[in-house]
Amino acid sequence: MTSGGNGIPGEFDYILLLFALFVIPRILQRFRLPTAVTSVGLGAAAGLGLALFTQDPTVRLLATFGIVSLFLFAGLEVDFAELRRETRVLVQHIVVGVAALFAVALAIRLIGGLDWRPSVLVSLALLTPSTGFILDALAALGVTESERFWIKSKAVATELVALAALFVTLQSETIAGLGLSSLILLLLVLLLPIAFRAFAALVVPYAPKSEFAFLLMIAVLAAVVTRRLGVYYLVGAFIVGIIAQRFRLRLPAIASEQMLHAVEVFASFFVPFYFFDVGLHLHREDFAGEGLIIGAAFLGIMIPLRIGLVAVHRRVALGESWRHATRIGVSMLPTLVFTLVLAEILADRFDISRSLYGGLVIYALGTTLIPGFALRVPAPEMDVWHEDGSSPVGAGGGGERAALEPAREG
Repeated sequence: MTSGGNGIPGEFDYILLLFALFVIPRILQRFRLPTAVTSVGLGAAAGLGLALFTQDPTVRLLATFGIVSLFLFAGLEVDFAELRRETRVLVQHIVVGVAALFAVALAIRLIGGLDWRPSVLVSLALLTPSTGFILDALAALGVTESERFWIKSKAVATELVALAALFVTLQSETIAGLGLSSLILLLLVLLLPIAFRAFAALVVPYAPKSEFAFLLMIAVLAAVVTRRLGVYYLVGAFIVGIIAQRFRLRLPAIASEQMLHAVEVFASFFVPFYFFDVGLHLHREDFAGEGLIIGAAFLGIMIPLRIGLVAVHRRVALGESWRHATRIGVSMLPTLVFTLVLAEILADRFDISRSLYGGLVIYALGTTLIPGFALRVPAPEMDVWHEDGSSPVGAGGGGERAALEPAREG
């Protein structure tokens, strides 16, 4: 490959990079390899094997756009009215998840000898599903409409709690620091609606179709603010998505299906750069003997635990068949983005060992690979929860709602 002076990649390098990120992963999808996993592998090959792009600010900038757009998309998918529809079951799910979070954090602290803050972060990395990634992958998993509703609702509810736990954990080094960061975050939450209202009143009437650019600009700005607070880009982007969702009536275009699709397409273009950048910063020692052992232990313990918690809860609370409950648990396994982000935070701020970092990366990649293979057979069109074999799934949200009722009957 050719490079410019002073180790700066040349134009041909970027052309090959674009080809690699947007063609090779699509080819390998036929073997049920997620494009994200392939992008991480390409980054590792470029960084470890060819020493390319490792200090390239362009790739880092594109990676930032990727992580911001992915969590903006996840925030836009938050529908509190939909969540309130199944409050009882979701609250139970959150309680079970919080109990598991503290249990796993305690085990990490006792076994790994980490302080309580990094122990909680490792626990979050192991337990938190990556909502944006899961929602983007749902169409390929062949789940039913009712399963889609529960996967989305549970993933969103879990991520809301996880982001709050992440913020408190990272800012709790001192009471004063936590108070100041909370105040700044509160100001951000209060100022964002004002910005949306001003945009709706002063810009939209004179600049139609500018909603997409405004939404991305605000998401990047909020993400930079939360990054400066030490809680990474994802918190700010997620908050902007949630607030934009609340402006459905005043700014219909800002949270419309077309906007969701536009953000999803934008994310699909830039997210590969984020995963590629993660691969660039891997080291050989991350996957030495101890790192492989830690990754295998995480996979061997956490995957049955997470699937079991979801399946048992749904069996008890909704009377679901084990098959459907397990499918939902498997679909919620991917932790890819959340685990990679927390692994980076743990390495930068808490100086964890390279073996633990590598173990988290292996776990993230493993949980991402499993659903595509485990759910390779599309779900049947008829929902087996109905004794008469009829399909409860109708068109639109009403169909999802109807599909939930038989589940409660068991």
